[in-house]
Amino acid sequence: VVCSEWRLVGPGLAALIVCLAYRMRLSRERIREFLQDWLGLSLSVGTINNTLHESGAAALPIEDELIEAVVNSQLLHIDETSWMELTTFLWLWVFSTDSVTAYWIAYRSAELLDNLLGADYSGWLMSDGYQLYRRYPNRVRCWAHLLRKAQGLEESFDPVARQFGKQTLALMNTLMNAIREARVDPPDKPLTETFQETLALYRALCESLREATHKKTRELAGEMLNDWDAIFRVVSSYHLPLTNNEAERALRHWVILRRISYGTRTEQGSRVLAILISVIETCRKRQQSPWLYLAAVIDHQRTGRPIPKLPPVAWGAE
Repeated sequence: VVCSEWRLVGPGLAALIVCLAYRMRLSRERIREFLQDWLGLSLSVGTINNTLHESGAAALPIEDELIEAVVNSQLLHIDETSWMELTTFLWLWVFSTDSVTAYWIAYRSAELLDNLLGADYSGWLMSDGYQLYRRYPNRVRCWAHLLRKAQGLEESFDPVARQFGKQTLALMNTLMNAIREARVDPPDKPLTETFQETLALYRALCESLREATHKKTRELAGEMLNDWDAIFRVVSSYHLPLTNNEAERALRHWVILRRISYGTRTEQGSRVLAILISVIETCRKRQQSPWLYLAAVIDHQRTGRPIPKLPPVAWGAE
């Protein structure tokens, strides 16, 4: 896709088409209908699709800025969800920091993490239990996943599983309350010291259930032991989050888009979607208009000028 100054669709209209396609989740045909009914513009489906691809090509250099922010972050939330590229089964990855939300569509393998973070990422990494993340020593596990599994065991008909679920929920709820109180009013002695004996007893319980006959009990006990440090690190480091809700929320809108569109059709389409939704969500996180910024990016690319950097975080934005 060539970015040329002489095009039928101007930068502002191009940004509107990106908004309709990805933020409003309209099909190319619905966008065509909207533009005709509301603006009196007659654009073909092909022109609309080319506009989206040109917008993605214009924004692609922003990827370097996104990667730099991700690699230099002090706390990084990572999550992934399935994504179809025609007949190829891939994953939509999200990397979320305090100022950037970046997406890539790739296989669920070490390749993306190796290319993006390498082996030397030194910040805190919040993730689920996917074993690929265990290579990073400063990892924090999402408690929401574990609480759901424990809740499932508590509702089991198996008496051992039911008891293990109750004990896990009781421990985690007690710790969560203590952590929240410690954030407001730091205790006289570390929580790790206060709950040292309790955690030791729970670990012994998990060890005893590693070979349990009940499958879900065995799996949760093994998961707790395999990720012990990542799970209970927040007990000593109160500032760390308890859940990965930041990344899960960042995926929710695009999961709905996937259900409507059934994914993307080509590798180029996947690249276009990933970079454009990265720009959209990063601007929204910074409380800046993604459409004004994207229009400026397209305009600068068409006229051969350096593209503007991502807008700064607005005053008062988190």
